[in-house]
Amino acid sequence: MSEYPTIEACVGNTPLVRLQRIPGETSNTILGKLEGNNPAGSVKDRPALSMIVEAERRGEIQPGDTLIEATSGNTGIALAMAAAIRGYRLILIMPAHMSSERKQAMSAYGAELVEVTQAEGMEGARDLALQMQAEGEGRVLDQFGNPDNPLAHYRGTGPEIWRQTAGTVTHFIASMGTTGTIMGCSSYLKQQNPEIRIIGLQPVEGSSIPGIRRWPKAYMPGIFDDARVDRIMDISQQESEHYMRRMAREEGIFCGVSSGGAVAAALRLSAEVSDAVIVAIICDRGDRYLSTGVFATP
Repeated sequence: MSEYPTIEACVGNTPLVRLQRIPGETSNTILGKLEGNNPAGSVKDRPALSMIVEAERRGEIQPGDTLIEATSGNTGIALAMAAAIRGYRLILIMPAHMSSERKQAMSAYGAELVEVTQAEGMEGARDLALQMQAEGEGRVLDQFGNPDNPLAHYRGTGPEIWRQTAGTVTHFIASMGTTGTIMGCSSYLKQQNPEIRIIGLQPVEGSSIPGIRRWPKAYMPGIFDDARVDRIMDISQQESEHYMRRMAREEGIFCGVSSGGAVAAALRLSAEVSDAVIVAIICDRGDRYLSTGVFATP
């Protein structure tokens, strides 16, 4: 039966599709990389599997061990899937206000959930994960400082985009959470063509967009290198949700809130350039947000 792939082999190689209606009349091509097509439903499937497989390869962990991670959602679901595939106990620490779909998905894969308050947020979750590791309760994979996170995108996402656009990509846009996607893709794409512009997204002050952050300096992910990002755009929660709903209704692409922000940024960029090939990461699916009511708003 070895000729058949396992679920692990289905991570990556996601579609890259052209937006047809939202861009309007333009000489630019706006493309969305549909990361919701990964098995556990988000771009985080790539680094989750990479962090476990590479740690195994180095002999740092072995099946049966306990892994710990702070997560706002998608990484947790992806790690829960990867832990289930490869035989690990997983403890996930997350802010209590994350959507019920995310929590239920993590539990479905067998992960154990520990919640911190909304006020403590991801910073508090990260602190608790390190405290639990110090107390011998398991090993923190540390998506924020683990080079195997961007490595997944250097090996996978970046080369896929280069191949799928036949090397014509001119601009790459990604929301910034752990910053693994933008770091890995930037490294690969800039090696192929240094002229490719890399645009990162962060929420405006006061906006809450699941999965992306405006990090305090003390908590800036260790994998982040600002030299790899040509431009940072501020995106509001309102415009992210607006374009998320438009993506479903006008493009038939059911995506999450940060993906709406990436589309908003792509349109803003499209108004400034011509004859460009703009690739935006559509990082997850919209069904992960139904209980929040964001799709019910006009």
